[in-house]
Amino acid sequence: MLQRPVEFGQFTSWLFGEKIRSAGLLPSFGSVRDGLDNAMMESFWSSMQIELLNRKKWKTRVELANAILEYIETFHNRQRRHSALGYRTPIKYETLEINDIPAAS
Repeated sequence: MLQRPVEFGQFTSWLFGEKIRSAGLLPSFGSVRDGLDNAMMESFWSSMQIELLNRKKWKTRVELANAILEYIETFHNRQRRHSALGYRTPIKYETLEINDIPAAS
């Protein structure tokens, strides 16, 4: 009988969470048994894999690093439409948000 390498509930540790809180910090993960902690980052990696990494082979690590930087800074942050932003680009979304803020009197 095969068992999962990570059983349910092993995403976080009660002891680790308590140590973080006792240091006056807030953990960046959810509660125990919460498998959605990495959902946003997993979505980003999936998009980058499909839109960049699967399309070409790079000759050097430097060439790949430059391609990833360009993807993030030029395409993902400025041109790519994001479902969480109503299928707007981040620039368009920020422009709309700034225009919606009432002027200080």
